Amino acid sequence: MLMPREKTPNLTLPLLNGGQFDLASDGADLGTVVCFYRGLHCPLCATYLKELEKLTPKFAEKGVKTVAISSDGEERTKAMAEKIEASTLRFAYDLPLQEARDWGLYISTSRGKTSIGIEEPALFSEPGLFLVNKDQTLYYMSVQTMPFVRPHFSELLGALDFAITNSYPARGEYQGAV
Repeated sequence: MLMPREKTPNLTLPLLNGGQFDLASDGADLGTVVCFYRGLHCPLCATYLKELEKLTPKFAEKGVKTVAISSDGEERTKAMAEKIEASTLRFAYDLPLQEARDWGLYISTSRGKTSIGIEEPALFSEPGLFLVNKDQTLYYMSVQTMPFVRPHFSELLGALDFAITNSYPARGEYQGAV
């Protein structure tokens, strides 16, 4: 189980348009928003990622980089990036499902074609949103079992202002007896 203030798993994946995303050396001043999404087949993911695309420059102003990641291959990832008209949001692809599990993501099986007529992969991960500090320790996470009711990126931006101003630590780190 991932714990706040502890190092997250390593994450190194290919990026669209070349290069690699490597969480350990991402180089953000404050940290990285890692947004795991279900894949091209998910219409809710497209809407969600459009919002992250729109707010990526505001995250950058605060010293936070963004990346969207799925287990889709390069072709489907490129189609998603084109669908949301991405210009600032980075897309990484080919997430191994075991690594998705290492991050605490839930895995689902295919139910065939979705409401938008795109076939679901045989297996894929459900959404997760993480804010990882520049030292690769976990600051914030939200993991979903379904595509519905996800955290709002605008609220995360507002929380960053509070956290930076008040040197607010990651919470939920206590592991002792209760």
